[in-house]
Order: sequence, then structure tokens, then C-alpha cells
Amino acid sequence: MITLICAMGKNQEIGEKNRLLWDLPRDMKHFRERTAGKTVVMGRKTFESIGFALPKRRNIVLTRNNDFSAKGIEAFHSLEKVLDLADEKKEEIMVIGGSAIYELFLPYAHRLSLTFVDKEFPNADSYFPKFEKNDFSIKEKNIWKKDEKNIFDMVQIEYERKI
Repeated sequence: MITLICAMGKNQEIGEKNRLLWDLPRDMKHFRERTAGKTVVMGRKTFESIGFALPKRRNIVLTRNNDFSAKGIEAFHSLEKVLDLADEKKEEIMVIGGSAIYELFLPYAHRLSLTFVDKEFPNADSYFPKFEKNDFSIKEKNIWKKDEKNIFDMVQIEYERKI
């Protein structure tokens, strides 16, 4: 099973210059809880922006660079290899970005775990791909109000693809 997990601004903005657009501890806690103990798949640029393998997860970097290697990382060189892994393992594979990787996996996603940040980010240069909300049903919705640690309101929605 493939799940895309992402936080985005009002216009589906997710990053600028290979960095996140915000520091939102509530969403980061959700990300850690939702991905802990699972396989995470990311592109090379996303891995480079993080700088290390995420702990307590199997880390896969999808890259065309056959020479890519990093400590704690498995390099995969095709979408099909990741899809085969998802079929073979019968476990949830979490796709964590960036935009090209989200776009690549969106047609295969069973679930979307999306946080909508109530703010526009005009300097963004990376976006979550457009998706047809009618193809998914809402399984869970959480409203997170801004507070002393989280400077924006957020809505976190768990979607499941309709069969």
C-alpha cells in the first residue's frame, strides 16, 4: 500500500529552494508518528535537504544516479522496484517527497495523509501535484489551531482512494 504524506500551503506549496516553508511542530509530530517503523521513499533532493536517514524507518531514495549512496539509505532506481516492494511486503510505504516523487507515485497511492496549512507562500518553487479529490474519501479530519508553537492554523486529512 502506497501512502503520500505531505504538508502544503493554500496553493499546494511545499517548498522553496529545497527547504520546507515552515516550522510546525504539530505537523512534524504527526509526520513522525505516521511514518515511524515504516518504509519511507523520497527523492535524492529531499534526502539531501534532510541530510541523514530518518531514524526508526527503512529509508529508500529513488534516484536515477546509479552511483548514489548514503549511510542508512537504500538506493532504488525505478518506480517499479518500489511498487514491487509494496506488493511483496504487504505493508504501508510512505512517500515523503519531493514534488516530482509525489507526482510519480500519485496514480498508485491508496492513501493521502495531507496537512493543509492556512497560509499562502508566494516564494514557493515546489508544489504537491493536483489530484482529484473525488477519487478519494475522507477517513479522518483533524483541525489544528495555531498556538504558541505553531504559527498557522492547519487541517490534517486522511484520504483513502475509492475503489
